[in-house]
Amino acid sequence: MALWGARLLGLSLAAVVCLDATPADDVSQLQARFDRESNSVRKAKLLEKLGDAQLEETRRASRANDYTTLGLVMEKYRDNARAAVDALKKDHPDAERHTGGYKQLQIHIHKAIRDVDEILVIAPEEYRPPVEIVRRDLAALDDELLNLLFPLRPERKKLKEKKDTVPPAPGLSP
Repeated sequence: MALWGARLLGLSLAAVVCLDATPADDVSQLQARFDRESNSVRKAKLLEKLGDAQLEETRRASRANDYTTLGLVMEKYRDNARAAVDALKKDHPDAERHTGGYKQLQIHIHKAIRDVDEILVIAPEEYRPPVEIVRRDLAALDDELLNLLFPLRPERKKLKEKKDTVPPAPGLSP
């Protein structure tokens, strides 16, 4: 019976510690883990957790009208996403064959783009330029990941080139 009481007390203390931790602590702990991670696939998957925490932080900043913090957090997210993409490309250059990490990263970046779009709708004009730059960079990363995951096949490249060089039908304007 004393053993159960000790376990219950331990669980209660752990719950209090977890509830007492602030979201900023969570983000900083996840950021430290992300920075230390050397395995590119685990780094990409860890970005999901870190990114979710960062996106939640941007939502809180938005509700508090703290657009400076919002911009800084989104810039850090963009930098983390770029680091994860670069690590994956270095360790697993053939994304089509080794999709682990690439798919999760692409999905999460696409989700972040939607969040940035929502931010741009509500942000005051003076805070938009840095967020627009982040959005543009994230869109470029998203496109890069999609091209790595689904490269054009040689047959499709030839069809695309042929389609681009075919003149319009007589009497029709392009």
